[in-house]
Amino acid sequence: MVGFFPGATHRRLAAFLAALILAVAALASPFASADDDLKEKQKKVKQQISSANSDLNESSAALRQAALALREAQAALSSAQAKLADTRAKLTVAEIRDRQMQAKLDAAVLALAQAREELQQGKEDLEVQRDALGEAIAQMYEQGTPGMRGIESFLEAQGLDDMTRVAAANESISDEEHAILAAFRTAEVLLTVKEAKVEAKKGEVEIQRQKAAENLKLMQALEKQAEAEEASVRSLVGQRSAALRAAEQAKAHDRQILVGLRAEEDRIAEMLRKRALAAAKNHKGPAGPSGGFLSYPVNGYITSPFGYRIHPIYGYYSLHNGVDFGASCGAPMYASAGGRVISQYYQSAWGNRLIIDHGWQRGVGLATIYNHATHYVVGVGQHVDRGQLVGYVGSTGWSTGCHLHFTVMANGVAVDPMRWF
Repeated sequence: MVGFFPGATHRRLAAFLAALILAVAALASPFASADDDLKEKQKKVKQQISSANSDLNESSAALRQAALALREAQAALSSAQAKLADTRAKLTVAEIRDRQMQAKLDAAVLALAQAREELQQGKEDLEVQRDALGEAIAQMYEQGTPGMRGIESFLEAQGLDDMTRVAAANESISDEEHAILAAFRTAEVLLTVKEAKVEAKKGEVEIQRQKAAENLKLMQALEKQAEAEEASVRSLVGQRSAALRAAEQAKAHDRQILVGLRAEEDRIAEMLRKRALAAAKNHKGPAGPSGGFLSYPVNGYITSPFGYRIHPIYGYYSLHNGVDFGASCGAPMYASAGGRVISQYYQSAWGNRLIIDHGWQRGVGLATIYNHATHYVVGVGQHVDRGQLVGYVGSTGWSTGCHLHFTVMANGVAVDPMRWF
């Protein structure tokens, strides 16, 4: 379906490929009822425009493909940019963690150095106490002190616990000797603690080094990933630019076709208006109700109603000047009422067209137009009866699939076909 209403003004609307103009407003009619009908329809559909049924038939196959390619290129670029942003964010987090880990590693190394200094001091303190104990033992030997055997037993003890038991069993050791042994034992205990502290600090340093190494590997991987994604983004930017150029070229080509289409629609509208005026001279009196005069032209369901809507590709606001019936390719189409075929031809956007003039009916000059057919079986000048086979449903012209775009013209102005069925 091509939502094009002949001989009207048009306006641009910003949209994805906004710039192409296809919409036209209602042609001024000498008949107030048809004009009021269109105005009321326009007002109603404007209020419901957000839920209007979008129609992709209002463009050539080349533009639809170009628009699709552009949307896909934009989507791919957006996805790649999002991935790159995510990778960069992860890299930033990894860099922050690297600085934090380096600080922890530096602190652990410093703590290890301090622990080693304390251990060295402990060893020196133990040597001092060992020398003091040696001097005391030498004096005991020289003086023949009875507690000497207790000292020897103490020195032969295996470990600190054993030393405690031996010391408790030798009551003969003097207070002075006890003090020397206690100082020695304390020095040994402190040395053991400091050795354990050094080992713990060495383990902490190793843990921090391992974490820093793992984070470094992660950073290197993220940097490589970011480089690859940046290259992908640059490539996709180029693809999007190429797709945009292709879409613009297709749009320009469509514009040239639409210039001819507007002139063609204006010609047909003027022709039907003149025929209606001529018929009106011989038919005076008030207009009658339109409902029920036409029968359905095809056995199919309505896929797009008559009314105003925003085009999904161009973004313009226009009148869809007929009703689309979904039907299988090759389905028969019938004359909605008796009349005479006044035109049958092919147009780039409408495809195969057929126009039937039904004469003066219910107070207006009435005509019906069939579009997108595979072919018609009636010709110009031929009279057709209601229900007579006139052609077969197709997808010629600007169409995304087999369907009939059925237009009803009253005095050369498109009106809602549903009010005539």
